[in-house]
Amino acid sequence: MRKLLAIGVVAAGIAVLVVALLAAGGAPKPLPAGLSGASMPVSWALPVLRFVADLAAIACVGALLAAVVLLPGDGGKLGGQGLRAVQDAAVVAGVWAVASLGGLVTTAAVILGVPLSHLGEHAELAGGLNQVRALAVTIVLTAILAVVLSGCRTVATARVCLGLAAAALVGPLLNGHGAIERTTFWSVLATGSLVVHVFAVTVWIGGLGALLRYTRDRNAVERFSAMALICAVCVGATGLLTGEIHLGGREDGWGLITQWVTSGYGALVFAKAVAFTALVVIGWWHRKATLPALADRPAAFWRLAAGELILMAATVGLAVALSRTP
Repeated sequence: MRKLLAIGVVAAGIAVLVVALLAAGGAPKPLPAGLSGASMPVSWALPVLRFVADLAAIACVGALLAAVVLLPGDGGKLGGQGLRAVQDAAVVAGVWAVASLGGLVTTAAVILGVPLSHLGEHAELAGGLNQVRALAVTIVLTAILAVVLSGCRTVATARVCLGLAAAALVGPLLNGHGAIERTTFWSVLATGSLVVHVFAVTVWIGGLGALLRYTRDRNAVERFSAMALICAVCVGATGLLTGEIHLGGREDGWGLITQWVTSGYGALVFAKAVAFTALVVIGWWHRKATLPALADRPAAFWRLAAGELILMAATVGLAVALSRTP
């Protein structure tokens, strides 16, 4: 059942990513006749690798949260499920590193507009790109993370690894839409808001995935429920702020609404808002109905949580498409 859920999560995210890119105008375009550049497969691989890296990051943080917060330890040592969680985190940290490496190569090829086979000739130019440098830092950090986690046996080490995973998340966030011209107040605010947004999303989705994989304990569920409420508030507030800044509502009272209607970027922001609202409703239903009945009707809680996780993966696909949409 868990394997089917994992397949559903990946499939839902990639399907939404592809549809959103095509619908909003962020999909790769064929090169005009006579021009050379990154091929269509390479251009499409870039957002897919970004999605895989994001999903691996979420799974890594979720597993570490399980080891540090959700699962009981034994005098500072990890219990059986905690050890399982950190070993899973080591595997997905490796996936994160490999996907980031693929993202680095495809990013350089797409930005420089050169075929992948000729990228070595432009290595110096590629090394000067901020996006490439940020991904290089992420690759180093995630590789270290995978090695340290493979030998992790204590809660203290797991906490250090959780901090390392958080650091690995930051680099790529500083080179997206909100990172352009960081000398302005609004761009600094947008970048800071994006960092909080991504951290909250990662904890929210990763924590739910960890619950589904590692524990059915009611205390763990209640601890996660409290974290999820905080994350939902942070995601909603920062998402609204970031969208408002990028869509120009601060300059024109009607700018936000107009851009929602007239731009592909705005349409994806609106779709994310709808998905977020649905997730909040599901969370409210958990707290009102399924959590109080967890002891008597546990299947209802876990079925709803599985559906929630698939919707979350689709939202991650939307987010990746948003980062590639003008």
